[in-house]
Amino acid sequence: MSLAILVINPGSTSTKFAVFEGGTRILDQSISHSAEEIARFPSIAAQYEFREKAIQDVLLQKNFDAKKLGAVVGRGGLLHPIPGGVYRINEGMKADLLAAKYGEHASNLGALIADAFARPLGIPAFIADPVVVDELDDVARVSGNKLFKRNSIFHALNQKAVARRFAKERGRSYEELNLIVAHMGGGVSIGLHRQGRVVDVNQALNGEGPFSPERSGTLPAGDLAKLCFSGRYTQQEVLKMITGKGGMVSFLGTNDMREVERMREEGNKEADLYYRAFVYQVGKYIGSLAAAACGKVDGIILTGGIAFWKELTDRITEMVSFIAPVVVYPGEGELEALALAGQMALSGEIEIKEYVP
Repeated sequence: MSLAILVINPGSTSTKFAVFEGGTRILDQSISHSAEEIARFPSIAAQYEFREKAIQDVLLQKNFDAKKLGAVVGRGGLLHPIPGGVYRINEGMKADLLAAKYGEHASNLGALIADAFARPLGIPAFIADPVVVDELDDVARVSGNKLFKRNSIFHALNQKAVARRFAKERGRSYEELNLIVAHMGGGVSIGLHRQGRVVDVNQALNGEGPFSPERSGTLPAGDLAKLCFSGRYTQQEVLKMITGKGGMVSFLGTNDMREVERMREEGNKEADLYYRAFVYQVGKYIGSLAAAACGKVDGIILTGGIAFWKELTDRITEMVSFIAPVVVYPGEGELEALALAGQMALSGEIEIKEYVP
């Protein structure tokens, strides 16, 4: 009988968690936290005991016996750049997260909650593929000026999970394949996975690549510099243009691609233009990574919430299928990805790594 795995994905005002057994989700819950509850704590990290108890209370209400668990896997937070994989939660990791050494974010709670839950049960606690995963080739770090270096910030959890799923479905090892994975959600990240490492990827948070529902992606550098010194905008306003009010929000006033789809169906020519531009930019970036792989690509994967839009994925497939076969795995799949990582760790299919502060 396979052991159950508890997976935890904390957000700013919610804690999502699920229990998987034998790859099947047997329990799923999202706990909302009011502004008043959150305001009681001096920092995000200080919330971890409160949130852990909230999970315990729900499991008690559901009559779930925590002794069935074999491991707990939390969403990875802001740590120093590390290679992808499954990491055992250790004291050094917890210290960095409690001190918010590399930034304060709700995802920092994932490891802290997982450890607090697992420790009394005597079972392992892990994180898997946090956003700070950095496996870039040295040549991919070079920008066009010595003052700037390209950084790796992307949807590592989902990208790695769908890449492993693609390999497993074909009876292959992730470490022997060359794949291009395009995650299309609130942000868009497109990575070149070469034999188990993401050796090139756009900085999806606020830097480069295709625009997304709410992010501008790569902008004309000269025009951006002029805008910054025009005196019309503060630094915070410019940063908001790049992340939050860029992309479709800037063009059409919405970050919901379902709304963009509806506008197109109603004959909105602007919506059609920006839809086609989105497809064009994603396809073009996939093509650039194919060149970085010298054309040796075993598969192209389209994933993320936007991948539910079949017409859009069909159009991207038309653009890039000459490179390699294209598969579509729609959705974010964060909880499933955490569960898969936990299963692989317990079964010995993947190395369990140690975080070194």
